[in-house]
Amino acid sequence: MLCRELGGPENLVADEVPDLVAGPGQVVVDVRSAGVNFPDGLIVAGTYQTKPPLPFSPGSEVAGIVRAVGEGVTGPAPGDRVMAFCGIGGYAEQVVVTAERVHPIPDDMNLDHAAAFPVVYGTSYHGLVDRARLRAGETLLVLGASGGVGLTAVQIGKVLGARVIAAASSEEKLNLCAEHGADELIDYRETDLASRLKEITGGAGVDVVYDPVGGTAADTAVRALAWGGRYLTVGYASGDIPRVGMNRLLLKEGELLGVLWGAWAGRNPGANAENMSRLLEWYSAGLLRPHIDRRYPLAEAAAALAVVMNREAKGKIVLRTGEMP
Repeated sequence: MLCRELGGPENLVADEVPDLVAGPGQVVVDVRSAGVNFPDGLIVAGTYQTKPPLPFSPGSEVAGIVRAVGEGVTGPAPGDRVMAFCGIGGYAEQVVVTAERVHPIPDDMNLDHAAAFPVVYGTSYHGLVDRARLRAGETLLVLGASGGVGLTAVQIGKVLGARVIAAASSEEKLNLCAEHGADELIDYRETDLASRLKEITGGAGVDVVYDPVGGTAADTAVRALAWGGRYLTVGYASGDIPRVGMNRLLLKEGELLGVLWGAWAGRNPGANAENMSRLLEWYSAGLLRPHIDRRYPLAEAAAALAVVMNREAKGKIVLRTGEMP
């Protein structure tokens, strides 16, 4: 699925391209399932920090079978079941990836789950563990908690022993958060966020805020930080980049922390591989489960991406290139 002109998801068109070849240090993966993420739409629109030359295929994460490996690759081998963070090119039947971004998957992990795993779980683990240093017994507020990264933050927060407050925009979305372990629920379209947070925490505030949404809730969440609280800015799905009152951080000795997992993983491949290994261990132990909201054939990538960009997805959307093996 190629983007030949920047704009909306409808600009994606199906086309045939030559088979890919693995260069030194690279792996070619036959894609069986690809994850759909909010940044994919921003890249197609030309509004993301990554701006690949036209034409390109969006899609940053895939799962499938290793087709070929290039010179110097000592890890993945042809025939291996893997997931990969490709950054770009995932909406396709084949993708070429550097070997350090390819991870073998457990036998008990299906390829839909694998395709829905690297970006959202990698982002939330990096944010909550590496950046916010979330500890057992602390209180975590997740905004946009039913979305792709939000739901993984709920799950990982529970594994880490935190008390998790999930905020979302409907009862249906909050019910999903509860199914995945959220302790407290806030419908911020029906309830005043500030007063509800004060009620839930007894006025003490929250230790960590995980915010992939931005918008008007951000200011309220900053004000709700506990002493020494940490605010993670993960993305701006609302389309509104908030302006934070720095005095609010000063008064709480709070921290404002950016989370850009893809760039961090590229700079720290060894640490990222360790994070992925732990996440996959948690998956095999039954502690983590991706929620696949809908599955689309690859040819319907435009419709799938539109669902994500309209914030209609609960959990993850995946694209399939064919029947699952």
